[in-house]
Amino acid sequence: MSESLLVTGGAGFIGVNFVYYWLNKYPNDKVVVLDALTYAGNLSSLDGVQSNPNFTFVQGNILDQALVESILKEQGITKLVHFAAESHVDRSISGPDAFIETNVLGTHSLLKAAKNVWLTGDGLEHRFHHVSTDEVYGTLEPSDPPFSETTSYAPNSPYSASKAASDHLVRSYLHTYGLQVSTSNCSNNYGPYHFPEKLIPLVITNILREKPLPVYGDGQQIRDWLYVDDHARGIDLVLQRGLVGESYNIGGINEWANIDIVKLVCQIMTKKFADNLKLHEQFPEARSVIAGNPEALIEFVTDRPGHDRRYAIDPAKANAELGYQPLETFDSGIEKTIDWYLSQENWWKALLKV
Repeated sequence: MSESLLVTGGAGFIGVNFVYYWLNKYPNDKVVVLDALTYAGNLSSLDGVQSNPNFTFVQGNILDQALVESILKEQGITKLVHFAAESHVDRSISGPDAFIETNVLGTHSLLKAAKNVWLTGDGLEHRFHHVSTDEVYGTLEPSDPPFSETTSYAPNSPYSASKAASDHLVRSYLHTYGLQVSTSNCSNNYGPYHFPEKLIPLVITNILREKPLPVYGDGQQIRDWLYVDDHARGIDLVLQRGLVGESYNIGGINEWANIDIVKLVCQIMTKKFADNLKLHEQFPEARSVIAGNPEALIEFVTDRPGHDRRYAIDPAKANAELGYQPLETFDSGIEKTIDWYLSQENWWKALLKV
């Protein structure tokens, strides 16, 4: 039986990749994307599915409850996959209000819409799946075990606090109203269509424009990196096999210090430019990588306030209950990611307005 999905934030990084994943794997399903097209949402990222008769794009805000209710009704939505969020920690420090509005009030608006439409007895199976983050758990010491689903919440930034609040709201709508919900908490994603302010695409695009590679503090903050398609597959498994009301941690089992990530990207870029002289012509500004020394662009900058030291996810529950394992190795995933940015110059330059 075919499904009808509403994907909020489907013009953003993870949402876009999820849309491509889903329509490729389930070509008979209908996918409706709702996105406000703020700075992080890019309609051109969805060019590859615009001609698909099973794809619909709606520009709108998740705070518009009436709009969401109309989509749920008119499109016969059976699953809502909620990606829409303000997600950049630096922005949450300088302007937290937008994070409370989108991540807390926006999620609540969606929950109210789903409750009003779905709990009226249409006889269909529904699922509200909420996509969250490992940052709700706070920070880990070097010797601490990775986060599990039973780790206590201890958010340390306005961003992670807003996501923690939304997680609790989702849970409450199951226990109070009976809305069929699930949640997944993921580690740091990387891959195609990643907005260039985030670490990996920032390093790639700054090297290509001969700009500094800023590294916070000593660069020893550790993150667990997850290729975005593995995240999409994990969400798929939650939707197909996950129990209502449960949370599942989706991680890459792939911990790296930030400075080591920056140096790795520099090394891979150096090899690619050495092996392919056409890149010299395509990116003449990239003088340091053409010369074989992009690490000279690294600049250590003042650490962000309250910067969490380490994140890591234990996906044992998702493995045992859903059969989840990340398929992409970091070697293959980072190669794919760099190749994508090298071939999609027009996409990221349009975002950077260069």
